[in-house]
Formats: sequence, C-alpha cells, structure tokens
Amino acid sequence: MSFTEHCNEIFSQAIRDYHITDNVDTPINNPYDRDSIENRLYLKCWIDTVQWHFEDLIRDPHIVPEDGMSLKRRIDRSNQDRTDLVEQIDSYFRQLYSDVKVQEDATINTESPAWAVDRLSILALKIYHMKEQTERTDASAEHIEKCKSKLAVLLEQQVDLCSAIDQLLEDIKAGRKYMKVYRQMKMYNDPATNPILYKK
Repeated sequence: MSFTEHCNEIFSQAIRDYHITDNVDTPINNPYDRDSIENRLYLKCWIDTVQWHFEDLIRDPHIVPEDGMSLKRRIDRSNQDRTDLVEQIDSYFRQLYSDVKVQEDATINTESPAWAVDRLSILALKIYHMKEQTERTDASAEHIEKCKSKLAVLLEQQVDLCSAIDQLLEDIKAGRKYMKVYRQMKMYNDPATNPILYKK
C-alpha cells in the first residue's frame, strides 16, 4: 500500500467517524497511538472535517451576529491548529528522510509533502460531500447530474494528487528532491504583529 492509499483510508475513517453524530462539538476519539503518523493524519482530517461544517454554519444568512462572531473565532483557532498539525507532519517527513544523501542536482518542490497531504485531506472531504449530493432524493435530476460530473472530476483529481505525492516522497527518498520547510507566520493571529491587537 502506498503512503497516499494509507492516508485516504485514514481520512475516510475520520470523516465517517465524524458523521456518526455530524456535530461540530463531538469530541474526537482518535484510535491511533499518539506518537504515530496515523494519529496525526486522523487528527488532521478530523480538524478539517469539523472546520468544513463550521464553514457551512457561518454561511447561514439568519445566524445571530454573536453566534457568528463566536464561530469565526472557532474557525480562526481551527486554522491555527490545522497549520500547526501540517508542520508536525512535515517534521515526521524530515525525520524519516534525515539520513538521505541529497544529490548535487536535487531540486526543491513548490510545497512540502505535508501541505500536499493537507490538500489530499480536503479533497477527501469534497469527495464525501459531493457523493452525498449525488444521493439526494430531494434534489432535481439536473442537480444530481451536475454533482455526478463534479464527483468524477474530484475522483480524477484524487488519483493525480496521490500519484504526485507518492512520486515526491520517492524523489525525496532517492535524494532527487529535498525538503525545505518554511514555518507559517500568520501575522493576524499574533498580538505582536496584528496592529488591531498591539495598538490596544
């Protein structure tokens, strides 16, 4: 089994587990050992899944403003958690390939492996929810057909992204590419760099 096949299995599991209650306040029950990459992948997709539903909720045109502001703050915290987790997954890859001899003509990728895995997790969510749309009994035939076409594109995109990630990992393992990770510097979350916060 390739790394991305393993990822997709874990992502599907996390998404299914969330939808047992389909409630953003459901506590996570991560089935994997805390020090394992599987634990990080499950947590990553769980955070993405909860945030997916935060984003649905906040678009309610009738939301009470106070509830909307509270939800916006939860989304901000979730985004920070997501970023922190991507960096943890990249640390796993850096450790995994720390003994690799990098070739002289090795090149760098446009994104780190973990940020590509981040996109794979979001894609699993898109596929799950688009499939839901194709199974609706209260929607028009035209809507169902449009969603089936979109689902086919998403599934093709998943195949392509998996292939690209697995190839990137093979290239890093062989020394043809190297990792260089830039930590995310989100200024608006930092009271020292957000002028609205530090001016107060």
